[in-house]
Amino acid sequence: MNDQKRTPKDSSTGEEKKKINRRDFLQGAATAPVLGLFGYALYKQQSYEKAQKAALLNSKPVPSGLSDINVALLGVGAQGDVLLNAMLKIPGLKFRAVCDIWTDFNLKKAVNLLGKYKHTVNAYEDYREMLDKEKGLDAVVIATPDFWHAQHTIDCLKAGLHVYCEKEMSNTLEGARKMVQARNETGKLLQIGHQRRSHPKYIHCYEKVIQETKMLGRIATVSGQWNRAVQPDIGWPEKYAMPTDRLKKFGFQNMHQFRNWRWYKGLGGGPIVDLGSHQIDIYSWYLGSNPISVMASGGTDYYEPKTHEWYDTAMVVYEYDTPQGRARAFYQTQTTNSANGYFECFMGDQGTLVISEAGGRGSAYREKSAPAWDEWVQKGYISAPKVLETPAAGSVALDVRETVPADEHKIPVELYDPYHKPHLENFFNAVRGNEKLNCPAEIGYETAVAVLKVNEAIEAGRKLTFDPKEFIL
Repeated sequence: MNDQKRTPKDSSTGEEKKKINRRDFLQGAATAPVLGLFGYALYKQQSYEKAQKAALLNSKPVPSGLSDINVALLGVGAQGDVLLNAMLKIPGLKFRAVCDIWTDFNLKKAVNLLGKYKHTVNAYEDYREMLDKEKGLDAVVIATPDFWHAQHTIDCLKAGLHVYCEKEMSNTLEGARKMVQARNETGKLLQIGHQRRSHPKYIHCYEKVIQETKMLGRIATVSGQWNRAVQPDIGWPEKYAMPTDRLKKFGFQNMHQFRNWRWYKGLGGGPIVDLGSHQIDIYSWYLGSNPISVMASGGTDYYEPKTHEWYDTAMVVYEYDTPQGRARAFYQTQTTNSANGYFECFMGDQGTLVISEAGGRGSAYREKSAPAWDEWVQKGYISAPKVLETPAAGSVALDVRETVPADEHKIPVELYDPYHKPHLENFFNAVRGNEKLNCPAEIGYETAVAVLKVNEAIEAGRKLTFDPKEFIL
């Protein structure tokens, strides 16, 4: 795959990158006073190669001609259901096992759905029993609550399975590090579910708008948001309520906590993890660097703190040192109003890119002072401009502080499949040995570092800096 995805060096192949890419160079520059610029870059490259060699020694090659992949699904709640429906559209998958602790509801529903598609699966309440009994599996897709991700991933990797794990990689950095270590030790694949990394619109914008044409000029400012309307807590049919002893066995105090785990500290990571991590990941990808500082404000301003331990609103400001210079990025997530939905906006001195996973939302806007974009229109990178109307001559004049609106160029790439399908396809193609992962463990870990620091900044009530070594495994 293309190296624009910051795919560091995938342990699924025997190829070892000898080049130090621009991303490594920049991180080296940030730590030059400690290790020296090139000494740091060499250190990072050697550390990776050592881990990769260890992984390759423990790995078994996956036949490139493998047609069917035997898959297990661990966790079939709301997100697991989304992933399952996307996977049912991918050929060459044979579902063999499904595991979920809510046996009378989630598990039964998933087994029935798979049966309609002619998949005969074994059903399990405890994933440890599944790993003990299922010996013919190739891969597992994990969509359990965040606090289980690390243990589930580690145990599945050690059982010899390739793993697709939903984001956030873990709700703790310690758990995320252990996941990467297990990947290195076993040599198995570990894809993290930042699905925009495989979205054709995001790839197109990175390759053509950001990298090749540089039509935005110098990007100095980024903004983004994910706003959601007020929603009641998730309920459950009383007749399907799980017994307390089973809930406690798997880390939940009661059914409310099980159904609304995202709002509880120790189980989820709050809205900045659930929503913001998708987009903060894009900030680092498109800017070509990790943040150097963060400050944030957040609180439980609307919901009941007893059942919503995590804040319902967060406003965040990052600083980045990019290849082009210093950049600042604002991010907002709040759960009390859905205005303008979710998007990311990259603003350069020659143009602006507004992009969203949502269909039909993606445009570039050229500053009037910038060079013409005719060449990029002709190549099909962007559409012909939609000229935004300005007051006609002789009509009401513009205020002296206003500027003429930029023309809009639509991004001519859309995804008509389920959002997660391309990322899952990338994972299964990597299992077959035909592709590299678009979001391997290293990238997932870097995003986790950037995102989880927001919670620390809110608690501290002040600006926090990142040590570049925090992003190194």
